[in-house]
Amino acid sequence: MSNTNSKVVSDSTIIMTELVLPNHTNQLGNLLGGQLMHWIDICAALCAAKHSQRVCVTASVDKIDFHHPIKLGEVVSLSASLNRVFNTSMEVGVKVYAESYKSGKKIHSNTAYLTFVGVDENGKPVQAPQVVPVTEDEKRRFDEALLRRENRLKLRTKEI
Repeated sequence: MSNTNSKVVSDSTIIMTELVLPNHTNQLGNLLGGQLMHWIDICAALCAAKHSQRVCVTASVDKIDFHHPIKLGEVVSLSASLNRVFNTSMEVGVKVYAESYKSGKKIHSNTAYLTFVGVDENGKPVQAPQVVPVTEDEKRRFDEALLRRENRLKLRTKEI
């Protein structure tokens, strides 16, 4: 069900896999937070670009909590999907999992929400196609995205 006016969530889902190497870690052998944020931003940007068929720029990143350290040698899986479109901005959710192939243990380590804007050749924002949630989980994330957006806008007006 893809046309220029709307697409289903699964049309633009992105999955990335990264191996935590020594240059990705701190002195404790844990993945650097900045490195994980970099991977999250790339995965989410690819999702937004695939949905909008445009170059997309990061407009905002919601709070990122680090629940579990990710260790050297573990495999990080990032899954990005579009939650909702608001005219030119798009909220993308990214789920992060860390897996040890040695132990076979896989943990959900992070969830992040990012907002992107597709731009034209002149760097001007362009309206994005709407996203149609199909599954119950997609519908829940669609509804929750509106609440997060309202909170972001409230915070923005307080800062000014």
